[in-house]
Amino acid sequence: MTDSRDDRSSRPRRSGPSGSSDRPRRGGNDRGSQPRRSSDRDGEKRLWTRDGKPARGDRDAREPEVNRDPFGTRSVRPRHDDPDLPDSVTPEHLERGARNELKTLTKENQEFVARHLAMAAQLIEEDPELAHRHATSAARRGGRIGIVRESLAITAYATGDFGLALRELRTYRRITGRDDQLPLMVDSERGLGRPDRALELGRSVTRSSLPVPVQVELAIAMSGARLDQGDAEAALLELEIPQLDPTTAYSYSPALFAAYATVLEDLGREEEAATWWRRADVAAEALDPAPDTIEIVEEEEVESSE
Repeated sequence: MTDSRDDRSSRPRRSGPSGSSDRPRRGGNDRGSQPRRSSDRDGEKRLWTRDGKPARGDRDAREPEVNRDPFGTRSVRPRHDDPDLPDSVTPEHLERGARNELKTLTKENQEFVARHLAMAAQLIEEDPELAHRHATSAARRGGRIGIVRESLAITAYATGDFGLALRELRTYRRITGRDDQLPLMVDSERGLGRPDRALELGRSVTRSSLPVPVQVELAIAMSGARLDQGDAEAALLELEIPQLDPTTAYSYSPALFAAYATVLEDLGREEEAATWWRRADVAAEALDPAPDTIEIVEEEEVESSE
């Protein structure tokens, strides 16, 4: 969870799958010639007169209803018991940029939400279900904050609830206007068994408008959707991007190299796949000491040292 969007160290993390939240508006009721009561979707009783007009005191049913929940806050309102928060967990455990997004909340709610988001980030790998409960608690008090809905989406994805993840990501996108979680939206469509919609969604944004790490994540997600369709050749083409450079390691390089190796294996190109698996390992080892960009040895030196 971060303000810069390129450093995601404090937001819940996720991995790819292996394989509008706007509420409906009420419409007019079918009116006949006799007075009668009818129920709308909220269970409200309406009395209609013989000429088909609402009785006195009732608003015109033809008037569009104002959306009083534009950010889908009610979607996180069902009964929920807040998980315990250790006394040792404080708002300072949440990255500063994420804490800054909570400043529109009251002081009490800021502390409550920040502590639950910090717990969600800590638990996402070892216990995604519990992480999701913490994110849900945060969303119940900070549901109109982008970072909160983003965390709820990521933890839902980690538990395999791709439908909820997609809904929350749409809400996050609507609140913030950001496309940085587009790869996770594509993967959520994949998780729901809809590769065609995943590809359509991935093509809905100009790729060059995204930060480079997000471009790479999107290429991997799109490649996975192509594999879901059984088109390994197209999946390989999705990954052949400028960032597929074996001489330099970036934070996204190990995942990109591994994805490329996976598709090569599916195509039966075993020797090439083995080479890219080695490159993925080398990149991961090079990045282990620090997250910054690190120049790695030339391919000939790597292979001669193995």
